[in-house]
Amino acid sequence: MAGPQCCSNPPTLNPSSGAGFVTELGGLKAYVTGPSPFNPAILLVSDVYGYEAPNLRKLADKVAAAGFYAVVPDFFYGDPYNPKDPERPLPVWMEPYRPEKAAEDAKLVLAALRSKGVSAIGAAGFCWGGKVVFELAKASYIQAAVLLHPTFVAAEDLKEVKTPTAVLGAELDEITPTEMIKEFEEVLSAMSEIDSFVKIFPGVAHGWTVRYKAGDERTVKVAEEAHRDMLDWFVKHLKSSDKDQKFPARL
Repeated sequence: MAGPQCCSNPPTLNPSSGAGFVTELGGLKAYVTGPSPFNPAILLVSDVYGYEAPNLRKLADKVAAAGFYAVVPDFFYGDPYNPKDPERPLPVWMEPYRPEKAAEDAKLVLAALRSKGVSAIGAAGFCWGGKVVFELAKASYIQAAVLLHPTFVAAEDLKEVKTPTAVLGAELDEITPTEMIKEFEEVLSAMSEIDSFVKIFPGVAHGWTVRYKAGDERTVKVAEEAHRDMLDWFVKHLKSSDKDQKFPARL
């Protein structure tokens, strides 16, 4: 399901933002940042606004500062959603950019990373990207997954995951409401063989982790909390020897 909250607070895209650089991985352009060698790596899958969103790249830099190699692929081939284009409303724009297709592209990116020596890879997906990461998690292409205010994912779907999975939801989410997040938790909790973590963040709406406004101190604080939880999940499952490491709170 998609709706107005999927497109709220659109970012001003900036191809020059971030401390990293753009390269090609698996046939896609990707913003990359972090230490070398590339081990472990975190794939960050954007919402409909794509890989040039400054808040997303800032988060990638934060992931890199925590000791991961962060990769933000351009799954839209230079054609992110433009809410000002009346000829291509969201359902029309999305036709060639289904999450399932992006998951196939992501597998090529993962293969390229592994060819460089990466042995552990996690993935976090935001809104539209949550479905992409789910597709990877159900096929064990990654070692840890985080779905942040995901779209197009139903509770029954989560029975298919084979990867440790965290779901971070928003109290005021109209796309994935709290009732659905609680259903996610019930399904995941019943799967004792899969480690899981589910959390609902109060007072925020769909998309808050990457489409917060810098001047909104309350939302920024809650976004930072979600980012810490995401990083802690990846440390737990990708860098177990560092699981007690603490990360800086500030964006």
